[in-house]
Amino acid sequence: MNIESKANLLLSQALHDDATDIHIIPNSEQYHIQFRINGILFPIKQISFNVGERLISHLKFLASMDIGEKRKPQSGSLQTNIIGIDISLRISTLPSAQLKESIAIRILPQNTLSLDYLSLFPNSIHQLTTLMAQANGLIVFTGPTGSGKSTTMYALAQYCAENLNRHVISLEDPVEKHHEHLLQVQVNERAGISFHSGLKAILRHDPDVILVGEIRDAETAKIAVRAAMTGHLVLTSMHSRDAKGAIQRLLEFGIKDGELKQTLLAITAQRLVMLKCPFCGANCVKYCTNLPRMKRLGIYEILYGNALFDELKNTGEKGSKYRYDTLQQLIRKGIALGYLPSEEYGRWIIE
Repeated sequence: MNIESKANLLLSQALHDDATDIHIIPNSEQYHIQFRINGILFPIKQISFNVGERLISHLKFLASMDIGEKRKPQSGSLQTNIIGIDISLRISTLPSAQLKESIAIRILPQNTLSLDYLSLFPNSIHQLTTLMAQANGLIVFTGPTGSGKSTTMYALAQYCAENLNRHVISLEDPVEKHHEHLLQVQVNERAGISFHSGLKAILRHDPDVILVGEIRDAETAKIAVRAAMTGHLVLTSMHSRDAKGAIQRLLEFGIKDGELKQTLLAITAQRLVMLKCPFCGANCVKYCTNLPRMKRLGIYEILYGNALFDELKNTGEKGSKYRYDTLQQLIRKGIALGYLPSEEYGRWIIE
């Protein structure tokens, strides 16, 4: 079997197992292949150094990366079709102390999940879709890597385009999923399309909703706020522990308190939680077919309205006049209703 067939077989197996990531990691004797399935890493198999290096070189070539450079980290992406499924691969390499490269592959199916399949509690999606009807303002989606922020943003952007007949333009670096109903712009510094220049061009293109990939630095934060202040609805994401933490991060990025009060509509913190399987128990095995198709669903801590204004007014102070459902309270509710295993999530609700 040639190396192209081996790469396709590996990707096919990952798709069949509903893996989100593939890791090919060297040790002193061989390469280990692992799949991340429902947030958990599973060992799959071991391959020789020869096969592993050829496999990594093949994937780097497909992603337009420098196959001769093995001493520096690299990243790339590509779109392909495996077993009839269109997917996007985001590839990252990292040199190891064993003088061998490690590679991580994020698998991004191109289909967009329906809003009905996103949340453990349907009321959360109702709150988010209600916010989509706003004419302008900033909505920030927060959470750790792999918590489903991009999936939620894309699903809501598609809802705006299909159900509300709004013109949605995204500015991304890179474009990870291609959507028929969105106009997507790729950041390309070499072509003169930065976040700043790209946003200026988008604002002249008559958008109703602007999706700004991820806030990674002060410049991007200011761009997102500026777009919201020009009368557009802006969706963006960033990393923070909870919804209140996002306010502090925006202030650290140099956003003025008055600008936040004018533009910020809502902050959503989310996590993906594994549902309790009635057959496997707390930890549903990866090949279980008894649990419905979605083994993981999102929980959403949504800070908006009076509770948001109260937090903005009392940033850094303890105690708030208005209450809202936090991630811990939602997990406690999921355990009480029998949706989530207490053995797995009891540690989340320690005050």
